Amino acid sequence: MHHLTILSYIVWDPMKEIIRGIQPPVWYSVLFALGFIIGYQIMVYIFKKEGKDPLNVDTLTVYMVLATIIGARLGHLLFYEPDRFFADPLMFFRTWEGGLASHGAVPLILLALFLYRNYFITAGGFPPLKFKKQKKVGQSYLWIVDRIVITIALAAVFIRMGNFVNSEIVGKPTDSDYGVVFGRVAEMYFEDGINGVDRAEASKGLSTEKLAAGIVPVDIYVTFEGTSSTEQQIRAKLEREFKPMLTRYPVNEHYQEPLGKPLNYELTPNGRQWAATIHTYGIVRHPAQLYEAATSLILFLILLGLWFRYKEKTPEGLLFGTFLIWQFGFRFFHEIFKENQVAFEEGMTYNMGQILSIPLVLIGCFVLIRSVVIGKEKE
Repeated sequence: MHHLTILSYIVWDPMKEIIRGIQPPVWYSVLFALGFIIGYQIMVYIFKKEGKDPLNVDTLTVYMVLATIIGARLGHLLFYEPDRFFADPLMFFRTWEGGLASHGAVPLILLALFLYRNYFITAGGFPPLKFKKQKKVGQSYLWIVDRIVITIALAAVFIRMGNFVNSEIVGKPTDSDYGVVFGRVAEMYFEDGINGVDRAEASKGLSTEKLAAGIVPVDIYVTFEGTSSTEQQIRAKLEREFKPMLTRYPVNEHYQEPLGKPLNYELTPNGRQWAATIHTYGIVRHPAQLYEAATSLILFLILLGLWFRYKEKTPEGLLFGTFLIWQFGFRFFHEIFKENQVAFEEGMTYNMGQILSIPLVLIGCFVLIRSVVIGKEKE
């Protein structure tokens, strides 16, 4: 064993809820919505600066929200869980089970923007949706796509931050002390109140040591509220339930509790409550969500900077092509650091996220080259 001299990792254990005990809204939902709200303001600004009717942004936003949610949900089910989806199509509506894929959102967003640009849609009566051909004057298809990708890049930042708060789409172990221990996962699998997870205190026995590179000491704090159980009963519960919980999937993806040893903990009374501090070890992982959030933020700044430079003279396809190459080129790279999302990806040379990114990068190259060539011809 080696002594831990520099604490270079962080233990990530946020509250999923904004207010503890009140389920909605959760941070992920707020961040998801915030991406669209700020994106809406950016599009209004762009429309005004280029002399377009800003009221069109209201309609455009409705198209974008629906296309993003429906497309991302369908994409996840078709790409990652097709067997389950075709056997149970209604799982599409069980969004609380999780499952959104950005690759699925792309084609539906492009279709939605085509409908926005070329048709006026009314609801009510039969059929419930009526399409009347009516092109938006002064808004070519690529003009719209070029500007909407600015807001999509920003939305991707908020979505990945939401994934980070939720401790989902986690990265692979770093095999070093640099990274994140996703501590919150244990809270979902132990019925009593886990109040938090943090770095182990250096003064606590085993907590002064680490098992190996990337396996670091952490403390889990548990409160047994309003219990009439005796100290012996609570100790038995910890050893009977908590110890096995730490060693079973999926909790053992984030914790490495030593096998063959008794649970290392302290139990102290606190009024009518009992408080336990469990000393165990966490697995340091890549914060892959933050990697994607960072590159998406850089992309947003690049796209916004290009628009500020050219505004209404922006070569058509310049922003769209740049977006596809950057976003999905980095997505291919980010997947190297991420755990596979589904079992069938194990053993694959490239996972589904990487495979789906390749054609989008190639499309981006075509669009960008076309934009540069046409731009030179107009000079």
